[in-house]
Amino acid sequence: MKKVIDGYHHLLTWLMVATVAILLIPVTMQIIARFTALIPAYIWTEEASRFLFIWMVMLGAMIGIRENTHFEVDVWPELKPRANALLRIVSSVFVLVFALVFIWWGIEFTRFGWNQTSEIADLPMWLIFIAWPMTGFTWLLFLGEGFVHNLRVVVNGAPE
Repeated sequence: MKKVIDGYHHLLTWLMVATVAILLIPVTMQIIARFTALIPAYIWTEEASRFLFIWMVMLGAMIGIRENTHFEVDVWPELKPRANALLRIVSSVFVLVFALVFIWWGIEFTRFGWNQTSEIADLPMWLIFIAWPMTGFTWLLFLGEGFVHNLRVVVNGAPE
């Protein structure tokens, strides 16, 4: 199971890289069109930028949960491994609430936009709206992995 989760994390990382790289194209076109007469002002670049930005943020949130960099606040001093693991479990419970909200309302959001299309590029809106429940499910997966690891540390006292 660890290999599958590692592979999924690797895929998300590459999708994030691709999203940022592709996002540079319409944003650059917007900037050049706005301040020069070199290329015409395309309307689709604004919509493409917005959609790519949404996916970039959601992919970053997914990756951040796996790497323990999202929803992390370093206000506690460095504790012993068991105490750190217990603190991460408590923190994960709060993130779990957000994951469940993203899943529940994200599914409703996707259903709402299932038959809609974007105004300019005529893209199906479910391709954008599905980012929310997908983020929630991914958080659940990564939270579960972290919970198992931290529970082992609490029970066995194994070093992190």
